[in-house]
Amino acid sequence: MKTLHVGNAPCSWGTLEHQDTSQQIPFDRMLNELVETGYTGTEMGDWGYMPTDPTALNEEIKKRNLVMLGAFVPVAMKYPAAHAEGVAAALKTARLLAAVAATPAPFLVLADDNGTDPARTRIAGRVTPSDGLTPAEWKTFASGADQIAKAVFEETGLRTVFHHHCAGYVETPREIATLLELTNPERLGLVFDTGHYYHGTGSQDVDLVAALNEFKDRIWYIHLKDLEPEFARRSRAEGWDYFTGLRHGLFCELGKGCVDFPALLKWLSAQDYQGYALVEQDVLPGMGTPKESAQRNREYIRSIESNFS
Repeated sequence: MKTLHVGNAPCSWGTLEHQDTSQQIPFDRMLNELVETGYTGTEMGDWGYMPTDPTALNEEIKKRNLVMLGAFVPVAMKYPAAHAEGVAAALKTARLLAAVAATPAPFLVLADDNGTDPARTRIAGRVTPSDGLTPAEWKTFASGADQIAKAVFEETGLRTVFHHHCAGYVETPREIATLLELTNPERLGLVFDTGHYYHGTGSQDVDLVAALNEFKDRIWYIHLKDLEPEFARRSRAEGWDYFTGLRHGLFCELGKGCVDFPALLKWLSAQDYQGYALVEQDVLPGMGTPKESAQRNREYIRSIESNFS
């Protein structure tokens, strides 16, 4: 019987990059609750949420028998002026990741600076080809991603995965494919996020296995997120922006939406996937207790784990 390795992230405890940080749950409580609810891996969260001293961070991770899986670095790669700062931020983060690395090795999780461009934030979940980057902008964007991935690998030996994400310029299946076509397959992989993929298609009628097969050579890491189909439908019909959708609970708890997680586990098993699957719940104020939500998500995954065999 294969073992499905499951982690959870700080965002599931309300530490989202676009939120007021004054109400954040302290990292030590978050890690304790993560362990108590049955997870064995985590990500770092925004810079400064967890200790940035390598010795201190390593102590916190090791004493809980956790594996550090990655850290999220947003960079507005559409703009050439953002590239140098993006490299610096990625290297700072990657050095800390490398200092606490175990098996499997963590990833630098690179993304667009999602939710900061009003044009894309307004149309999340209903992007059309005309809303995308121009060929020149794609060249700039891909060059920035390649530059960051190369710098991270050369200095730390860690690999970079790109996080496709609603309210950014890599949201739709076509945009994901374009980025991968334009970047170095040895240096930049994909973290496949189920909820963002479903919403990014503009439909709940998604052939998940076909999507996984399309990108299988570049899928190095998995994020588990569900999509509430009625809220997704309303977001398109009523023209919600990305943050309005989030506040409505667009990304619901696992098993309560339309993502075909059993099919995902079967596919991962067939690919002999050795890495972690990381839950990202995007808990917002009013959505209940993060620990209880994490527990329900873990119980749901256990209920379908026989598909990973």
